[in-house]
Amino acid sequence: MSNFPTTQTGFRAPRALRVFAWVSFVLNVVIIATGGAVRLTGSGLGCTEWPLCTADSLITTPEMGVHGIIEFGNRTISGPLLLAAIIVFVLSLRVRHQRRDLPVISGIVLGLVALQALIGGFVVWMHLNANLVGVHYVISLVIVCIAAAFLVRLYEQPGLRERAVTVPYLAVTHLTTVAMAVTILIGVLTTGAGPHSGDENVVRDGFDATLLSHYHAWPGYIALALTVTLVVWAVIAKFRTLRWTFALLASLIVQIVVGVYQARNGLPPFAVGVHMVLASLTAAAMTVVVLRLKRPVSHAH
Repeated sequence: MSNFPTTQTGFRAPRALRVFAWVSFVLNVVIIATGGAVRLTGSGLGCTEWPLCTADSLITTPEMGVHGIIEFGNRTISGPLLLAAIIVFVLSLRVRHQRRDLPVISGIVLGLVALQALIGGFVVWMHLNANLVGVHYVISLVIVCIAAAFLVRLYEQPGLRERAVTVPYLAVTHLTTVAMAVTILIGVLTTGAGPHSGDENVVRDGFDATLLSHYHAWPGYIALALTVTLVVWAVIAKFRTLRWTFALLASLIVQIVVGVYQARNGLPPFAVGVHMVLASLTAAAMTVVVLRLKRPVSHAH
């Protein structure tokens, strides 16, 4: 996302704010990867307690084995993640007189990051309830999208904004967002019904994973077709969404390839993990495309 435009006039974000905003975004993606590793290696109860790892220890012990190391490693990332969110919020408050939107967005990220820590505890206490684990993942995706939105706004000129595309293009973009959201939500249900639940003793959510995998694919292909439409349309009309619709298309294609591969090869854990991380990046790209539908009024042509 390094191709965001720099403001031409007015506000320019302090370097520290830009750096920590990127750190926050990256860490929110990383924790999805480590959380996926916990689930895919059966390490969900590697630490049997929360906030302690065991009843007598804050950190993992040799008796917990590799599962304890993986789970505790995932928990450890929560510290830097929360710290980065706090720093971004504090730095945003320092520019609140120029950018009232930045403290609001960063405050939402901070609140959700803190909430995720609590939900993570409930996940352990509820012995990896499949539905609660799914909610945990969806909130992580939402945080990534909001962190991406913060980056977009950080590099945009403040002030009033106006529509930069035609109404039909805007409608197709939002339809693509809906198709993407449906694809992800069904994907969460599919994973919850599949073999990678985080621990061999976890009760699944009761859905048919094979059937859900088909339901998961259909809106995904619809999202792909709509994204191709957006790309072609943006090329012809020279809309400001062009670069990011290409990024979205590339992410979707890779995501579909990985999805088909994992479905036809018995859901290998590494492929499933890549699929989970790519979902967050695809959702982030979709967020940027939506935000690029408008532009600062001073940039109107």
